[in-house]
Amino acid sequence: MPKTRRLLLAASALALLATAADAAERRVTPLADGWRFVQGDPAGAETPGLDDSRWATVSVPHDWAIAGPIDIKARAGGAGGFFPTGIAWYRKALNVRPAPGRRTFIELDGVMERSGVWINGHHLGHRPSGYVGLRYDITDFLKADGPNVLSVRADTSFAPSSRWYAGSGILGKVRLIETGDLHVEQGGLFVSTPTIGKDRAVARIEVDVANSGAVDARAGLDIVVTDPDGQVVARRSVPPIAIDASRTETLGAEIELPSPRLWDLARPDLYQAAVRVIGADGQVSDSDSASFGVREAKFEADTGFWLNGKNVKLKGVALHADGGALGAAVPTAVWRQRFTALKALGVNAVRTAHNPPSPEFLDLADQMGLVVMDELFDQWNVAKTPGDYHLFFGDWHKRDARDMLRRDRNHPSVVIWSAGNEIHDTAYPVQAKAALKSLLDVMHATDPTRPVTMGLFRPNVTGDYDNGLADMLDVVGQNYRETELIAAHQAKPSRKIIGTENSHARASWIAVRDYAPYAGMFLWTGVDYLGEADRSGWPNIDNPAGLLDRTGAWKVSGMQRAGWWAEQPVIHVVRNAAPAAPPPSNDGAGPAPALPTMIAVATPRPKIDIADDWTPADLSPHPETIEVYSNCPTVEVTLNGHVLGAKPLPADGSPRQWAVTFTPGEVVASCGAGGPRDTLRTAGSPVRVVLSTDDKAVGSAFDDLAIVRAEVVDAEGLVVPGSSAAITFAVRGSGRFVAADNAASTDHTPFASPTRQAWRGKATAFVRGSGSGGALTIQANAPGLKPATLALPIAAPRP
Repeated sequence: MPKTRRLLLAASALALLATAADAAERRVTPLADGWRFVQGDPAGAETPGLDDSRWATVSVPHDWAIAGPIDIKARAGGAGGFFPTGIAWYRKALNVRPAPGRRTFIELDGVMERSGVWINGHHLGHRPSGYVGLRYDITDFLKADGPNVLSVRADTSFAPSSRWYAGSGILGKVRLIETGDLHVEQGGLFVSTPTIGKDRAVARIEVDVANSGAVDARAGLDIVVTDPDGQVVARRSVPPIAIDASRTETLGAEIELPSPRLWDLARPDLYQAAVRVIGADGQVSDSDSASFGVREAKFEADTGFWLNGKNVKLKGVALHADGGALGAAVPTAVWRQRFTALKALGVNAVRTAHNPPSPEFLDLADQMGLVVMDELFDQWNVAKTPGDYHLFFGDWHKRDARDMLRRDRNHPSVVIWSAGNEIHDTAYPVQAKAALKSLLDVMHATDPTRPVTMGLFRPNVTGDYDNGLADMLDVVGQNYRETELIAAHQAKPSRKIIGTENSHARASWIAVRDYAPYAGMFLWTGVDYLGEADRSGWPNIDNPAGLLDRTGAWKVSGMQRAGWWAEQPVIHVVRNAAPAAPPPSNDGAGPAPALPTMIAVATPRPKIDIADDWTPADLSPHPETIEVYSNCPTVEVTLNGHVLGAKPLPADGSPRQWAVTFTPGEVVASCGAGGPRDTLRTAGSPVRVVLSTDDKAVGSAFDDLAIVRAEVVDAEGLVVPGSSAAITFAVRGSGRFVAADNAASTDHTPFASPTRQAWRGKATAFVRGSGSGGALTIQANAPGLKPATLALPIAAPRP
């Protein structure tokens, strides 16, 4: 269901609960624009009287580090992609005043990291994790006259504090929330479905209501549930109970849902629960709503994962939180495009690596029908990098785990939690088991409806299967080494098992595919991501392990995965090629070139390069291999009309190959008469640039973005893979240029630059609308090539 429609349904459900005395209804004010921002740590930045007129004006979410510069001396090193880290401040004047009987909260969806928050110079709190959502009560510090100034400090100066690019700044959305003294706690609305049948289901709705007032009070609930079409299917009133001052009580009800529509991979139907807190005087003191799904998800020891009575093999990918050129403050449009591309390859599950994602990420997974392993931590008490979360785990893990689960537990896409990834505490079993028990106690209490796993790290080395640690988990997860996990299950068949992280190797998939108890796998990884380049080293800035590149385009590895995972018939033909010449070099010495230049890869290239083209650097006759990825029973290949023969599908799904002598022309692979086919053709000299996009329109809000792809083509419109033409993007009309990328691991051109060198003949621009109505026009120019123009209408603003 589109987000706009869900918001409308939630609003209509709340409207159905309206009373004549609803003056104290919850009021939510987004705080996106008009923030003052500065890098550094100026004295008095938290005080309202500071003159910040010379600070930059920005909107949030905001990742300041993605602007660069990329520097070999960056403190975060290759782990952070050689991007900058440090301290930054944000300030915003709030249009709010204190009012009797009203509470005012500030909510932030994520501040990276070691955040501090102040209102009018009063310190509200500190949180070390950059992934946890924050809420602070600012009521008692508001002034009745003069500005009320909110200040936020974000500190990534202790780098490296992560093994990947995590961004810097206020990475999530910020909002002001006004309620009555009786209000729903942050994450305090929880909906589960303990009973599911064909004719009826039961939704259990629990609401934590806090009394922040100075006197004891009584509160009840009004509840309305709407179905996926927005029709009211249930209403319920919960009688008031006593809630002492400064205390919280849980109210709730079980509500019958007739003829339930299930949330499933193919049809992810979503219900809405809207609640209002009603005081003893009958007035509404607060309101909240949540979408939820009616679905039964379970793991079985002998058969793996089940969803709504269907045995499903999880074909998953791990995903880091960055959006490539957009940094770690990622618009929803980027995740939507990536999810769409991954699903087309047969992906049905994602694992958040190695931290909880943004709320919008999970909203999309709910809407698009992807199941999620929601992961909490990459380290416990033992460090992986000097400044990471191990410094805070002992003090903060219980609160962080509780807050993370309370935020995400209503999402039907989330079917399992992960308490950690490759936790190095397991080398010390007593310590590891104590930490895991502490986490499990919190996680099971906060959400008793889902199992918990973790990505065990070399469990046979640390004895996790023998010392009892693995069996503390509801589902045993292991990274890689599929045969070890199978052996652990065979040694104790009551274990439920899942591959939490797995390689691209065909043998890894076959092991999971052919062992029924194996619930599924999560491939490392779904999308190329910034950082974790310390192994490949400078000048690489990313980890190119994805099925998609940083721009969200399919890679050859994704095409191969589609042959193994897709449900529909697929076919992709590629060419085994010798290593191409490295791109032009710019090692930072001497004056900068007039146009952006890519840096030569410093690490050894693979012995065999697989290319999605029939245009090798050497066009003279030489040995080549035609390779086809397909799930079709039989594949036939022709070269310039000459039939090379048909080959059956191997039992292990391995690629079908034809050794040939290269001849310019056309390669066609087909799945027989009427089946899908794929073609490669030899490209000529570059002639022009062409632009394309899957977006029909583009909006103007943060989450709105159009992804426009530029290709350098020959006279017949074929992509010229050897072109590295410098493409300059320009946006006119009601829109603006946001960023550009080409997915090359060694290109250090700032993403905000409108000029980007093509890599393998391609580059991508990200554009956004401005205002409402009209259209934007994007133009792409390259020296010596015919330019291209593309127009996009501006979508109407969301309600």
